[in-house]
Amino acid sequence: MSSASVSTAPKDEAKRVVFDDPHGAAGNMQEAEVTRVRTLRGAWRWTLVAATAATILLCINQQFSLRFFIGYTQLNTEYFYLLIALMLPFTFLIFPGTERAPLDRIPWYDLVFFVVTFAAALLLMSNVRKAAEAGWEFGGAPNSVIAAGLVMWVMLMEALRRTGGWSLLLSVFPFTVYPLFAESGWLGPFRGTQSTLEQATAYHVLSGESLLGIPIQAFADTVIGFLVFGTALMMTGAGKFFINLAFALCGTFRGGAAKVCIFASGLLGMMSGSIISNVLTAGTMTIPVMKKSGFRASYAGAIEACASTGAVLAPPVMGATAFVIAQFLNVSYADVAVAAIIPAALYYVGLFMQVDAYAARHGLKGIPRAELPRIMDTIKDGWYYVFVIALLIVMLLYFKRESHAPFYATALLLVLNQLFSKDTRWTLATIGKFLEVNGRTFVELVGILAGCGLLIGAFSMTGVVSSLANDLLHIAGDNPFLLLGMCALTSLILGLGLTTTACYIFLAILVAPALEKLGLNRMAVHMFIFYWGMLSSITPPVAIASFAAAGIAGSPAMKTGWESMWVGSIIYFIPFFFVLNPALVLQGSSPYLAGLGLMALAAFGTLFICGGIQGYQPFVGDLRGAGALEWPIRVLLVIGGFVVATPGGGIMPLSQMQVTMLGLAILAPTILIALLLIRRQGPIPDGLRVP
Repeated sequence: MSSASVSTAPKDEAKRVVFDDPHGAAGNMQEAEVTRVRTLRGAWRWTLVAATAATILLCINQQFSLRFFIGYTQLNTEYFYLLIALMLPFTFLIFPGTERAPLDRIPWYDLVFFVVTFAAALLLMSNVRKAAEAGWEFGGAPNSVIAAGLVMWVMLMEALRRTGGWSLLLSVFPFTVYPLFAESGWLGPFRGTQSTLEQATAYHVLSGESLLGIPIQAFADTVIGFLVFGTALMMTGAGKFFINLAFALCGTFRGGAAKVCIFASGLLGMMSGSIISNVLTAGTMTIPVMKKSGFRASYAGAIEACASTGAVLAPPVMGATAFVIAQFLNVSYADVAVAAIIPAALYYVGLFMQVDAYAARHGLKGIPRAELPRIMDTIKDGWYYVFVIALLIVMLLYFKRESHAPFYATALLLVLNQLFSKDTRWTLATIGKFLEVNGRTFVELVGILAGCGLLIGAFSMTGVVSSLANDLLHIAGDNPFLLLGMCALTSLILGLGLTTTACYIFLAILVAPALEKLGLNRMAVHMFIFYWGMLSSITPPVAIASFAAAGIAGSPAMKTGWESMWVGSIIYFIPFFFVLNPALVLQGSSPYLAGLGLMALAAFGTLFICGGIQGYQPFVGDLRGAGALEWPIRVLLVIGGFVVATPGGGIMPLSQMQVTMLGLAILAPTILIALLLIRRQGPIPDGLRVP
């Protein structure tokens, strides 16, 4: 882990903190609950490096139509299988099968799995063109293809177990075999068209709706490029630049160390799209400084976990799930990124308000300016990152070339880095490390995404989705609020056992159609599901981001998880806001003007929500000064803030004006009473301010 180092300064100048490059955690889009992995060495490491290089070149060939294969046009399905053949077998080399499996060598059975998976993928790839011509996915496939398909099915489930853990396997596997007994009476609303083992196998491995469906398509079309860009960004020193920039800009504010954490993690997350990578990169820098500034260890870990969770919410580079959303909705990734702008901004604004109120209540000061990096020195060292990010955003939003944008941005980044940076210039060894880091990430994501693709195939095969949507509507009595509550609770529960991507795929298939039938905006519905599934990162008992931060902070894991829920509580409200009015995800008529207005109202309401949660209301003071009425006032501030932030109209029975006036009617007397009580009480003694 990287850490802060103190530079040698003249005697008359304070010691200035300079942060080392934290890119050691870069590029790892860890979504799994499995963290015990094997580091490949020798020939196997170079095999992974070569396979990764081939994967990236194949992606570039496919996206830019370079025609590497002279006289041969590769089908998309052949391209997908080639990527699977290159990456999936390494799952069994990198992820050990059991806790007792050795990490310093590769057992013989993992080598067998590697060879069998590679052979099955190649055989299926060589037959997928014939399958498309003859319609083998619906029947008539040769026995050799069926046998290879069965092997691939089994290997996919084992790869899913190794990358996502038993919880993911036990959630996905029953649904993959569900078509084999879909007509059973005990299934109730899940009854559908039944298939034989041969039919189900052929459909799973040959159709474009299962293994070769939306998750793998998203990986092959856009995820690879953005992963390459994110890894290149961190391995050229962007982590150091973003963290030093955050300290230079925010360090002197009240509770400055925590605000730096939020700002730095937001900047890093916008480029990496990975929650755990964000915690391990930024947390090693920010958590020790927060503790030194007076934040208790569990609270420092909670702030970092919440700030890093925004990595999958913040454009331009969001998590892998965002690319899957684009495939599900059949829209460009740029549309998804634009839709995420206001919700992500509200989330980070809410975190800033929480931290500011906490710091004010406990009397926490900022970091002295003399101890912080100089802003001009920081910008001078990393100015070219701004140009690279600007190119990426222009390519995404103006030219709508999301499959090309990360490759152009990566090329510009590497050229500028080689020209203007002496410390982070790449060598042949750096290129090898770059390919290895990307390869490990590719392997993990292919293991998860390919296995989860079978979910889509199973429900597509049985045709149960449309009937299930009607059943859900019947259960909810066509009440959108009840259905949204059911969806939120289901997302949260599923998210506790599944990765964000797997949880999203489940609910996008099962619940989203019912919400869409109620007339809710499609983008808002899918973002709602995505947000609630992602909340498992900070929600115990899983809370993988909180536990990772707790390890750095040296605090109890579960206590840090509960603190994370408290600090990040605003994110539990935001999804309901943008479902009620899709202008918050920049959808509908005049979305930009309406979206900005609603964002301002939501931010205003959030100010009171955070004040009530933390017990310090800006412009009012420390609510402990209200004596016995402290908690009633805090509850009313949260309720009033939530009402003000809630969009009116649409499915709401009240108009926007009525909702806003109702919220102000709650807030105005509450604030007035709080002001009178606090002024009568006087300032809080310093002894009561200790966190």
